Amino acid sequence: MQILKTSFHPDVLPLEGKSTFHRRAARAIVVKEDMILLLFTERYHDYSLPGGGIDEHEDEVQGLVRELGEETGAQNIRNIREFGAYEEYRPWHKPDFDVVHMLSYCFWCDIDEELGEVSLEDYEVKNGMRPLWVNIHEAIAHNKETISSSDKQGLSIKRETYLLELIVEELGL
Repeated sequence: MQILKTSFHPDVLPLEGKSTFHRRAARAIVVKEDMILLLFTERYHDYSLPGGGIDEHEDEVQGLVRELGEETGAQNIRNIREFGAYEEYRPWHKPDFDVVHMLSYCFWCDIDEELGEVSLEDYEVKNGMRPLWVNIHEAIAHNKETISSSDKQGLSIKRETYLLELIVEELGL
């Protein structure tokens, strides 16, 4: 899959001599006209693409289908096609590694109109995560406002905003 961008959090540079944890993630792009299915996280006050870590026994598509279903209740996930990957190096806040190198594989897909039950992890519930259909331009503006004004933003907001802007460009919206 084509790498769309590689980003380095300033706290991880230089990388030389640092231990690195490698993580794969899958992220879903589900759109209907100018609306996109996103996750809103109350704790960080941001919008993100549904998705998350790919388990060891899964390929990227299997991880995408599992994560999208768990986080949004999406049903009949189909017509899956590659968008691109976002590569990032950022701090790892556990004692076993200094840096996480994450590859987020992003895919377009279609789902049934009606969402089913979500199956969020405990930390996702505690962070106030919920799926929403949002106007993509409003989501980008919201994330940019959070970037400029909030000191509680998560590490993923810049990645997510970059990807949302690329999606708008690709769709010609």
